[in-house]
Amino acid sequence: MAFLRGINVGSHIVTKEQLEEVFTSLGFHNVSTFGQSGNVIFETNILAPEELKTKIENKLRTILSYVVSVFLRTISQLKHVIQRNPLKDPIEGTSSLVTFLSIAPAKVTFQLPLAIPKSNGEILMIRDSEVYSATHGGGEGALPNPFIESELKIKATTRNIKTIRRIVEKHDLPD
Repeated sequence: MAFLRGINVGSHIVTKEQLEEVFTSLGFHNVSTFGQSGNVIFETNILAPEELKTKIENKLRTILSYVVSVFLRTISQLKHVIQRNPLKDPIEGTSSLVTFLSIAPAKVTFQLPLAIPKSNGEILMIRDSEVYSATHGGGEGALPNPFIESELKIKATTRNIKTIRRIVEKHDLPD
């Protein structure tokens, strides 16, 4: 599973079909997008995450002529993300979010939970290369991504936990 950051920004519009074609051209199988075009599900025999990430980022840069950051997670890892989510039963109007980091932060300089400045969101927990947060209305302006990238100096992309759940439900194969 690849989560793409900055795939459709400014005047750049990439369709789901174009993305599926790019991933198929890399030799991946069972390629599909989920929800927004920044979520690509695929199968591959490449096991080294860094090799896979580099291969996808390079191909996207070649095809699109701009940089798209790629965050890889397996369905098993996404199940773990759901289990770790500290906001098990959010109250109405609250969104539970996970921010995928490119690497786990070496040092966190702020105390948690932390209200995100100029926002109605808060950072609840950081575990490995995921940051869990909640927003309490307010739409996109409350997303934690810019704050997290600025504070941790690490590339990131954010998704709603509901989206992660739907991906797992749709793509989880029985053992």
